[in-house]
Amino acid sequence: MKNNKFCFAIIIMFILSFLVGGCANSASNHAVPEVQNPGPAETAGLLKVHFIDVGQGDAILVQTPNGQNMLVDAGENSQGDVMINYLLSQGVNRLDIVVGTHPHSDHIGGLDTVINRLPVKSIYMPKATNTTESFRDVLTAVKNQGLKISTAKAGVDLPLDGLNCRFIAPVKDTYESFNNYSAVIKLDYGSQSFLLTGDAEAESEAQMLSSGIALKSTVLKVGHHGSSTSTSTKFLKAVAPQYAIIMLGKDNPYNHPHAQTLTKLNKAGVKIYRTDQNGTIVFTTDGKDMQISQGR
Repeated sequence: MKNNKFCFAIIIMFILSFLVGGCANSASNHAVPEVQNPGPAETAGLLKVHFIDVGQGDAILVQTPNGQNMLVDAGENSQGDVMINYLLSQGVNRLDIVVGTHPHSDHIGGLDTVINRLPVKSIYMPKATNTTESFRDVLTAVKNQGLKISTAKAGVDLPLDGLNCRFIAPVKDTYESFNNYSAVIKLDYGSQSFLLTGDAEAESEAQMLSSGIALKSTVLKVGHHGSSTSTSTKFLKAVAPQYAIIMLGKDNPYNHPHAQTLTKLNKAGVKIYRTDQNGTIVFTTDGKDMQISQGR
């Protein structure tokens, strides 16, 4: 009898051991894998737009989902090395596209340094000339690197794979103000979009409105550093941005941004970021969701 009880106990233990082992194996088959920090390969499919703090000026880096790089402006002459250091810190050692929005030094001043130091595939600028040293330096750098300037004007597509990117201004060939020659870029990726306006003023904004182009954008780079000469009421209504970026320097002599512009943006319920307060601002999107980081 005792032997039978002993054998029975052995059998029960064997069965329990089998069941526990089976459950453990089943659980391991459905375990959630540990999440690792995303490496370069895992960031494929993301668009990054950097609004770089260069003080009183513009400099915007666009990194596409397919690994292309576009630079729009490069701040003042004094910002050339700053730009090179920032680009290299972001893993940028070549530029597929460079855009000089218009021939003012706070936009193109640092471009000659960039063009001379990094390989550039193509460069776009509007048909506007200036007699300044900054403008001549850019032309000299373009010539020395064997490049040819393509005309930035409304309707010209920018060759970036995986997204829609085109110039929507300048619409006309001649303007009294250099600011209205600004090459304005509309960039769309999935449901997210960016409108990069350079220093385009109310005259250029009115022409973009009249052209019938779809202006609605998630992010608006506010024209002319937040000056009252830009961001007209009708233009802002058509763009209807969720976010506005104002690029400017602290305590600048122009009193940018002007109170009128800030009032319009606030009344429209737009979230405002400023490089003088927030530093460099980076938008990252997969075409659906948007992430925003700020500061260097």
